[in-house]
Amino acid sequence: MTSTQMDRPAKTSRYVYAVGLVLLLCGLLFGYDQGVISGALGGIKEDFDPSTLVIEIITSWVTLGAMVGALAAGVIADRLGRRAALMLAAAIFVVGTLLEAFAPGTVVLTIGRLVLGAGVGIASVAGPLYGSENAAARDRGRMVSMYQMAVTVGIFLAYWANYLLIENSTWRVMLAIAALPAVLLVLAIVPLRDSATWYVKVGRIEEAEDVVRRAEPEADPATRIREISEAIAADEQADWGEVFSARWRKPLVVAAGLAVLQQLSGINAIIYYANVIFAAAGFDSPTQQSLATLWAVGGVNVVATLVAVFWVDRFGRKPLLTIGSWGMLLSLLLVAGAFFRLDKVTTSDAASGAPGNAGHLALVGMVVFIASFAFSLGPIVWTVINEVFPAQVRGKGVATATALNWMAAWLVTQFFLSVVEFTSTSTAFLMFAGFCGVTLWFNARFIPETKGRTLEEVQRMWEDPKELQRAIRNRY
Repeated sequence: MTSTQMDRPAKTSRYVYAVGLVLLLCGLLFGYDQGVISGALGGIKEDFDPSTLVIEIITSWVTLGAMVGALAAGVIADRLGRRAALMLAAAIFVVGTLLEAFAPGTVVLTIGRLVLGAGVGIASVAGPLYGSENAAARDRGRMVSMYQMAVTVGIFLAYWANYLLIENSTWRVMLAIAALPAVLLVLAIVPLRDSATWYVKVGRIEEAEDVVRRAEPEADPATRIREISEAIAADEQADWGEVFSARWRKPLVVAAGLAVLQQLSGINAIIYYANVIFAAAGFDSPTQQSLATLWAVGGVNVVATLVAVFWVDRFGRKPLLTIGSWGMLLSLLLVAGAFFRLDKVTTSDAASGAPGNAGHLALVGMVVFIASFAFSLGPIVWTVINEVFPAQVRGKGVATATALNWMAAWLVTQFFLSVVEFTSTSTAFLMFAGFCGVTLWFNARFIPETKGRTLEEVQRMWEDPKELQRAIRNRY
């Protein structure tokens, strides 16, 4: 099938919608875990009285587990398949959740966070990979953006659970609820097949053709399989050395750079520590803090991500990244300015008084930051990461970028409170603003526009310097 044929309007198949449901559940699983710790920290502090360092460890070590899971996911997804990797991720996630919910102390709680993080890391690689390989070019950006939308819905549901349960300090219930999307993920993926790309890679051509018929009914299976086979055959060496080879250095730089810059924007510091940030801004009770977190972070996140889901394949990746990065930079400067007149962020949820003008400015800045992130750097990063690598190294390449994303997330989450303690809250937010400026430069200098291109066309683009430069300049 030609690119022109694939770009013609066509009805999305029921099978692709079913794959989309799997991707949504992966995102819910990821998002709920991200958001729930913000509300659970208060109860954990009451029961175990941990130090600031231990609070940072409990909060951030899920990202270390996710980094290990993401690295392993590339091998698992390539050897066992994307589908098997997702089922394994769900099982690991359930085990980690149970360890968290029934932890007798901070040691077991931290181990549970690490185990749970491994499941999240595998799903964060295998989920978008499974979705992007099953979607036609016209739907791919929207499909992967749906994953980020589901992440935001998961965060919102976690904040909602926090709001409903926080007065009773039932933090164990908050954490235990996370097992539900993992169980639903297994039920959703059982009736589905793996991706056509993976079946071709392992020589199961009849099954690959069956998936093409289900996912793209308007496509000619033989033609589509030939395109996939040609793309795979062009890259026979698929070990880790190939991922880091000079041939694919440019897509690796794009994927790794975006993955790291997404986290250095400070998004996870805000999501994980939202309640204590709002406490420092003057919201004087756990209920007020949870309510502010629910709507200013969770609600805005969901609404703004819908923009990316519906417009990523119309506006393209680069324009949304540019607009969003500017919004994030300016809003972080506003938050930093507000905190010159506010208390430092600490592990305490006690506020010094009702929010004044500075507190309201911080709230506005947070809302604009979350909105800007949610329609740009949030979903676009995962779309691009899953588009830029050739088929033969895509699993390992996506895993590498995702692991770097988790490493950056750990650095930000582990040391945010420490940076604030030794400098100031304003300094921390100014640092995040600076990295948003780096993202603007990186987008203009290195990132090609991939809107409307098949995965095979993207692969050929890297080997054509003129075409690559046209894509970076966003010219067709």
